[in-house]
Amino acid sequence: MGGAPRFFEGGVFGRIFAIRTNFVNIIVCIKQVPAKDAPLSIAGNWIKESDIGFEMNEPDSYALEEALRLKEKHGGEVIALSMGPERVKQTIKEALAKGADRGVHIADDNFAQLDPLGSAKALAAAIKKEKVELVLTGLQSDDHGFGQTGVLLAALLDLPHATIIMQIAIQDAKMRLKRELEAGWFQHIECPLPAVLSIQSGINKVRYATLKGIMAAKKKDLATMTRESLGVAHECTQKIERIYIPTKTKKTEFLTGNPKEIATKLVEKLKFEARVI
Repeated sequence: MGGAPRFFEGGVFGRIFAIRTNFVNIIVCIKQVPAKDAPLSIAGNWIKESDIGFEMNEPDSYALEEALRLKEKHGGEVIALSMGPERVKQTIKEALAKGADRGVHIADDNFAQLDPLGSAKALAAAIKKEKVELVLTGLQSDDHGFGQTGVLLAALLDLPHATIIMQIAIQDAKMRLKRELEAGWFQHIECPLPAVLSIQSGINKVRYATLKGIMAAKKKDLATMTRESLGVAHECTQKIERIYIPTKTKKTEFLTGNPKEIATKLVEKLKFEARVI
């Protein structure tokens, strides 16, 4: 990366041309998940995948959009990285149609059985093969919802990391970040490059793939490699024992005491049990 744009005077009309030198190459980690409206049925310790649709993980779509906006502002390259079976290529192609420059697919038919650390190790191995200044992930996945991939990637890559990012401003070799905290509070921090960031959903308005973008995606490079070829061997540190549909129950609880005591108890239950405030 370079510094601020340099200006050169030239041309027959003496125009001033700005040559941008602070390019930012970005990898976006994208996960393919079951579609939100898919009729899920359980098969063993996972869902039955044969008769449902799949889509890009919604939090990751915000990370992709932010990467594309940074590219439009600073230049550079956006690489869409995903892991999973053959069907995952369709999600990578969607990212290419939206504006990513190329894609990387880590082929793994047993991807769903990996724990977050196993997934992060494979992704980190692929990222190390690229020369990038920034790695973006969504805050969490729509299926498992662990929210650990970005943190683990940063540790494995030995890079600075920040989560719940709502705004990114890049200047030279550092970033000014806005993080969302609890109770409507925000935190503004500086972070050097290269780095790993976990993007909060709602940071931007996600674009749709245009017909022009879909046609252009067919000519873009999509490299495929196996997890084994990356030299990643991993024994799971956690295992899914059972998946089941939650049982629906009804329960009524009467709060007793004077009005002030009842109000205090109600607030505590709404905050710590229902988690709605």
